[in-house]
Amino acid sequence: MDGARDAAPSILTGALVAAALVAATTIVLYPLEDIAPVATLGVVYLLAVIVVATFWPVWLAVVTTVASAAAFNFFHLPPTGRFTLAERNHWLSLAAFVVVGLATCSVAAVARRRAVEAEMRREEADLAAEAARLLLGERDLEDALKLVAERVATGLGLPSAAIAPAGQDPGPNRQALALGAGAELVVPAELTPAVAGRLAERIVPALEPVVAAALERESLQAEVVETAALRQSDVAKTAVLRAVSHDLRSPLTAMVTAGEALRSPALEAAERDELASVVVDEGSRLSRLIEKLLDLSRLQSGTGTRRPELVEVEDLLREAAHAAGGADRFELSLGALPPVRADAAQLERAFANLLENAARHSGGHPVIVRARAQRDRLVIRVVDRGPGIPRAEQERIFEPFYRGGGGGGGRGGGRDAGAGLGLAIVRGLVEANGGRVWVESLPGQGSSFVVALPIERAEALAR
Repeated sequence: MDGARDAAPSILTGALVAAALVAATTIVLYPLEDIAPVATLGVVYLLAVIVVATFWPVWLAVVTTVASAAAFNFFHLPPTGRFTLAERNHWLSLAAFVVVGLATCSVAAVARRRAVEAEMRREEADLAAEAARLLLGERDLEDALKLVAERVATGLGLPSAAIAPAGQDPGPNRQALALGAGAELVVPAELTPAVAGRLAERIVPALEPVVAAALERESLQAEVVETAALRQSDVAKTAVLRAVSHDLRSPLTAMVTAGEALRSPALEAAERDELASVVVDEGSRLSRLIEKLLDLSRLQSGTGTRRPELVEVEDLLREAAHAAGGADRFELSLGALPPVRADAAQLERAFANLLENAARHSGGHPVIVRARAQRDRLVIRVVDRGPGIPRAEQERIFEPFYRGGGGGGGRGGGRDAGAGLGLAIVRGLVEANGGRVWVESLPGQGSSFVVALPIERAEALAR
């Protein structure tokens, strides 16, 4: 209906233009009768026929030809004012005009049809090129497919179109056209023969290889991501096996050796006490390592349970310092600290791991622990006097099982001991409680580990 309304003014305009051209030509021929044989003047009417045939349908050009022949006969061929002809050559002249006019209509129609077809093919080529650009250049394939479908709908004058995975129900009053093995072009079920022909013969074949290439690229990208994940998983598994084979076996070996030595009846009391201390120390070391492995497992799987409450960070830091080797290894500079809402047990484990790591790398010097409130955050700094950490490793030391490279910079869990779990657990526990942790360090100048936790607002405390 909309197309009919749009076409009606065009036909009406064409009819008016044809009538005006025939009338103008009829008037122009009067002065020409004095300078040329009247039988030859009919060729001037061909200008009107050519104009109409170029811009309007061929049937209107045929009507213009007939109207021109009638006007030429009535107004210029004797006897004028009548539709009869007195001379045979006038009949031949009129017949020749009609034949030439109809031939002109046919040639103009063919030229116009070819021009329209060439324009359609250009639009289809542009559509294929744009589809290739979108599908092979966009990172999000779903958005790219949606844009291509919109271009198809716009180019064909369809109310809608979509590109969907193959095998889905297109829905009521819709049909699906296969775009290879993995996708379908969903369009309205009712299509004009011209649109259906363009889809089947040119547009769908042009889209098929592009869509197939995009789907293949998406599949390859997914495989790359999966392969990277599997490779990372293999690295983690290798690290776990390394931790189990070395870091767990070392204390076990020491405990077994000391236990077997304790069986000897020839041992002095002091020797027994020393061996018993080895068993206790290595057992504690083994217990801490197992606890770290369990912490990391809970963090990575998301199975840990948080019990947030208002906690005093000053108390947690003192308890963590005691657990990490005693208060004499740390210099605590703690001002009046506001409470934070967090899981107290998780924060204490995070601080203990962080302080233990710093003490291990401080070269026998006390580790400085400062805590201050800064705007809406509580900032804790743990400063050691160790060898420092190269810039390239300052983010990697928080990765699970990372022990650091050469040159004394390794801090993942200790250059000389540990499974590379401590700092990974610190970051996981701090972030689980809404905080952040990072390191500031220059090689040879020690390291400063910074923990920032959100402070509970006053209105929340009032509740």
